[in-house]
Amino acid sequence: MEEKINEGIEKVKKVFVIGLDSAPPELLFGKFLDDLPNIKWLVERSIYGPMQSTIPAITIPAWMVMATGKTPGELGLYGFRHRKEGTYNDIWIAHALMVKEKAVWHHIAEKGKKSILIGIPPSYPPKRVNGYLISCFITPDATVDYTYPKELKGEIERLVGEYIFDVVFRKENRDETKEQLWEMTRKRFEVIRYLIQEKEWDYFQFVEIGLDRVHHAFWKYFDENHHLYPGDDNPYKNVIPDYYKLLDEEIGKTLKLLDLDETAVIIVSDHGIKAMKGAFAINQWLIDEGLLKIKNPEILEEGRQVRFNELDVDWSKTIAWAWGGYYSRVFLNVKGREPHGIIEPSEYDKVRDEVAERIKSIRGPNGEKWNTKVFYPEEIYPIAKGDKPDLMVYLDDLNWRAAGTLGYESPYLLENDLGPDDAVHAEYGVFSLYLPGMSEAKRTQLTIYDFAPTVLRLFGMKKPLNGRSVI
Repeated sequence: MEEKINEGIEKVKKVFVIGLDSAPPELLFGKFLDDLPNIKWLVERSIYGPMQSTIPAITIPAWMVMATGKTPGELGLYGFRHRKEGTYNDIWIAHALMVKEKAVWHHIAEKGKKSILIGIPPSYPPKRVNGYLISCFITPDATVDYTYPKELKGEIERLVGEYIFDVVFRKENRDETKEQLWEMTRKRFEVIRYLIQEKEWDYFQFVEIGLDRVHHAFWKYFDENHHLYPGDDNPYKNVIPDYYKLLDEEIGKTLKLLDLDETAVIIVSDHGIKAMKGAFAINQWLIDEGLLKIKNPEILEEGRQVRFNELDVDWSKTIAWAWGGYYSRVFLNVKGREPHGIIEPSEYDKVRDEVAERIKSIRGPNGEKWNTKVFYPEEIYPIAKGDKPDLMVYLDDLNWRAAGTLGYESPYLLENDLGPDDAVHAEYGVFSLYLPGMSEAKRTQLTIYDFAPTVLRLFGMKKPLNGRSVI
């Protein structure tokens, strides 16, 4: 097998990366594989296995961690939103210009290699690359410049009309969501196939965000063990399996355009996915614990969802507040750092440990023990740049989402507070690497940090990155 792998590496002239946002190994390599003939053909000839994501296991920063081989701390990206320094709740949204580290396509450009990049988060606004780029799902809409070079936009629109970056998935009209998902994905693959044929490239990577959206919008209709599963006769039971078949069909058409005798094909995801057991109103819990003090408690008795910025926070008595999301970010009110901070810097470690222990002691709605994980950024990353939270929290190991809103009878919510969302992220995504000439599979296990060194190895390069090449 090792000989075959080495022979395959020698034959590689191009690398084609299929990015499937949130594809989990349990479905792609397990339950669905027999119904996906094109993906199965690849996997059966690949080095493949579960790929451990980064912390946090979310789309931004995970795709850029993968591409750069740098940690979220080194990138200074801890999610979509970041708190502006010296404020309580002013935010900035992660975007391409905040990524300062080199990605694999920058490294291979040093050897003159050209890349085509489609939808890799965060890639808006589009930056110059040695090749072509179409920006990702954070692009506002198709009226803005979303390609590099700019002229590429016109080519795309002549081909497919208005390009679709994402769909609104947290809404009740599931039929509309489904229709838009299919349209978005079909257009994306049409563009992919056009660029494969019309442009020069050595490295081609795209990310299809639709898989993540279909998981979040339709998981409860598909997973018989979901606490909101409506029964076998529900009209959306097959939407998720059907979307995987759509992807497989489009991938099959695309593979026909590649010369598999000289092209390595990687399938990869940034994280996995699993059923959401519920959402936990963490700010409501912080109030109950006396860590967050407000001057207008009557607002929580109005029987409606209350957003954090509706609270009249008494910062002179507040220790901590939090943000919701697939993972929760908890901030401490530190003297000299926050505008009205009260925690003495000398007491910071002690207070943070105490808050962390109280969070870890949170139990489920029926008193069951949770496997809650609390991370300190500077302890899990060699460097922690930028606007990092004080604590990063996986409630019950990500089985429960964090709700930043308040005003509920109980902090345990059956559904997401920001609209329908049935799934949460899981720690393990997927990785498979087909090499020319491979005729059998080899199981492996790796981390997201191993992706960039592996790709660089295919181009005969080595850089001082986190992780290792799997070949």
